[in-house]
Amino acid sequence: MTPSPPGAPDPSSDRRTSPSSPPSPDTSGTPRKHTPLGSAGGSAALRRALAAALLADVDRLTDRAVDDIRAHSGTYASGDPVTREDLWAICRDNLLRALEDFGGLAPTGGDFEGAARETGRRRAEQGVPLDTVLQAYRRGGRILWQVMAEHLRTRTGRETDNRDLELDMAGAVWETIDRYSVAMADAYRLGQLELQNRQDTRRAALFEALLDGRADDPAVAGAAAAALGVPVQDRYVVVVATQDPAAPPHPAPVLEAQGLWSFWRPRSGRYAGLVRLPRRDTSAGRKPAPPGALLDPPLRRLLAALRERTGATAGVSPEFERLDQAGRALRLAEQTLRTLPAGSGEAAVFDARLTEVLLSGRPDIAERIVTVHLGPVLITGGERNALLTTLRVWLDHGCSASRAAELLYCHRNTVLNRIGRVAELTGRSSESGEARLGWALALRALPYVGLPDSPGATPGTVEPSGPGGAEREAYGT
Repeated sequence: MTPSPPGAPDPSSDRRTSPSSPPSPDTSGTPRKHTPLGSAGGSAALRRALAAALLADVDRLTDRAVDDIRAHSGTYASGDPVTREDLWAICRDNLLRALEDFGGLAPTGGDFEGAARETGRRRAEQGVPLDTVLQAYRRGGRILWQVMAEHLRTRTGRETDNRDLELDMAGAVWETIDRYSVAMADAYRLGQLELQNRQDTRRAALFEALLDGRADDPAVAGAAAAALGVPVQDRYVVVVATQDPAAPPHPAPVLEAQGLWSFWRPRSGRYAGLVRLPRRDTSAGRKPAPPGALLDPPLRRLLAALRERTGATAGVSPEFERLDQAGRALRLAEQTLRTLPAGSGEAAVFDARLTEVLLSGRPDIAERIVTVHLGPVLITGGERNALLTTLRVWLDHGCSASRAAELLYCHRNTVLNRIGRVAELTGRSSESGEARLGWALALRALPYVGLPDSPGATPGTVEPSGPGGAEREAYGT
């Protein structure tokens, strides 16, 4: 129960029997029998009398409560979002119902706690903090008790009474205020949940409109930006991710820890997310990296977080500036995801997977590239794995035999011999740029034509870069 204000009697004090008072006149001067003040009948009668007296002057009581609330609350004093007229009407309604309830009178406008519930619902929609509303209820209760105390001090027959009845009045007042505060707070929290559900539904619908390409309408783009709380124009990428069921439902908390805002929704068995990237640093005369640059720090943080902290296999679209471009970005992110092995936990940017996107979209062409450029190598039997592994590492490291030998833990001449063997089998020169391009394309096309790729790592060797390997090196991860 809310404690009584300073000066209010303590309802927990010891009760003492009070002698009955002599008859006292009513307002017309006609003597009436005075009910013993310590009795239940006396308490109820006095509560009715107090309630009736205050109800007769409820507008002035409301003025006093409103002035006190505004004097002790900057939110209410500002008039935004609650105007003085709004506050006055709500206060009057609450005081009216509370006095009727306190006095045991019949309600004149619905159930007693209806005004409190309406207050909670409205203040939740207006965004007024619950603590601020509860403080207003306490201020209103304090004013109500002060006015009642003034009436008690001046009532007829008080000189022969003890304090027990006044203690009863104080306890009844604060029990009423407590009950109304609880009803208001419950309605406030329910209103908040309903408002949040409506906001979430609207936000999700507008996000889907972005991804569906309906943001060409400026009104849709503007509404989506407002609902998501981001600018219509900024630095954005779309991410499409598949995750292990045991992983978090979406990466938003992980990305937020990296300073990246994002919004995610399940979509076609995957998660689609809009990620806002920080502005590029152009301080101290630094030249900004071009859009889509592989070494852009925010993109590096995004990929590292997706790979290392979410368990997601994710495709990332190229960067775009306007929300109305999100639909196209979604398609590019999906194409990127299709180039990554399922369940690999790999994350890649579209611009770093251009070759794979092209090859995965045309498996017939991919198969022909493999046949033309590496067909003879694939049918060599026992030496095939060593040849493909060496060729991949050699190509991925600038066609340097020395560097490839270090990574493969073998002699430089072994690398040269294997590359020479590939050249012999395919009828192409290892010095030819066209031959190197063909081999590189064929290696990348292998996963999309149903043919086995190069072998996994074994003791004494390194695993070839594989899908996404080039991106990991480019991003420094």
